[in-house]
Amino acid sequence: MARVSGRVLERVVLGTMKAFNWRIAVFAACALAGAAAQADGLKITSFGGPGRLTFSEIPTATVYRVEWAPAPGGPWTNTWSALAAITATGSGVVTCSVPMFYRVVAAVTNVPEPLAASMLAIPAGTNSGTDPDFGAYSHTVAAFIMDAYEVTKGQWDEVKAWSAGFGYAFDNPGSGKGINHPVQQVNWHDCVKWCNARSQKEGRTPVYYTDAGLTTVYKTGQVAPHVQASANGYRLPTEVEWQYAARGGVAGRRFPWADADTIQHARANYYSLASLAYDTSPTRGYHPVYASGATPYTSAVDAGTANGYGLYNLAGNVFEWCFDWAPGQVGTSRVVRGGSWKNYADYCRVAMRGTFSPGNAHDDVGFRTVVSQ
Repeated sequence: MARVSGRVLERVVLGTMKAFNWRIAVFAACALAGAAAQADGLKITSFGGPGRLTFSEIPTATVYRVEWAPAPGGPWTNTWSALAAITATGSGVVTCSVPMFYRVVAAVTNVPEPLAASMLAIPAGTNSGTDPDFGAYSHTVAAFIMDAYEVTKGQWDEVKAWSAGFGYAFDNPGSGKGINHPVQQVNWHDCVKWCNARSQKEGRTPVYYTDAGLTTVYKTGQVAPHVQASANGYRLPTEVEWQYAARGGVAGRRFPWADADTIQHARANYYSLASLAYDTSPTRGYHPVYASGATPYTSAVDAGTANGYGLYNLAGNVFEWCFDWAPGQVGTSRVVRGGSWKNYADYCRVAMRGTFSPGNAHDDVGFRTVVSQ
């Protein structure tokens, strides 16, 4: 007889599953003494006592199934009535009239979860033109996919909670005025590690590693990570990608929208100042809708005006970390882009670069992620 123990989920319906990588460990009922079988980390450790089958678990396995057959070559089944040699007697206990072979099958997801609908395709190409304030520019990128919105406090908390069981440690817990407001008070290292955690949570290959051999996923501490360029996981945009995306497919504009080179509170969450000619907002100072209660005066990530690619808050709300070191400040400062709720309109310009130490967290700095195509 054999009674199953361990994580065996009998409710498996193959037709409803995603694509799986099936890892199999086979155990022969007629060769019990000291025997064990192993395949890709799945190990049957014993088959003894009152016919109790014991096997290890794979941390990433979605489901386990026990199957049996009259010979090593099958046919394998997990249906009691499929083999005449097996008679079910209830409670998962079976009587075998002939020697039987048992195997445990672990379904390990090898297809990543679909990207969220709020991630938008940014086409490959070159955006060249003359910026009203910064002159000639040219940005060339390969195609990538970008968050339409800044990462929210709700998203941050969900991934961070999951990551606690997988060895991640963040310098800052992250703050937010609401679950749909941007997370802030996170440093550059926190954001990079969060990208890796989000990747692993969704079955994607992490981008950032602590070693040049790309064997150790960056999960803790503060390092300048190595990048696996071919990975399909989440990452911070490069400065060029951020500018290209922010222009929304239109050349030569001061701000992310295509119809004007001016800015107002109706379009963005920033600190309006009358002395800037291109700041034509009828309301001045902090955004009148969001400047209540305690700072920071962030808005929901879907507030304001989207650009030509459908991306929100590329001007104002919170600065966004980019991957790059700031020019001339390698080792000391990373680039931020887009301005914030407490900055003047000049920092909301597409071409304006800000810099911060990657180890520092601020109440007006957050991020959004991208995925390579």
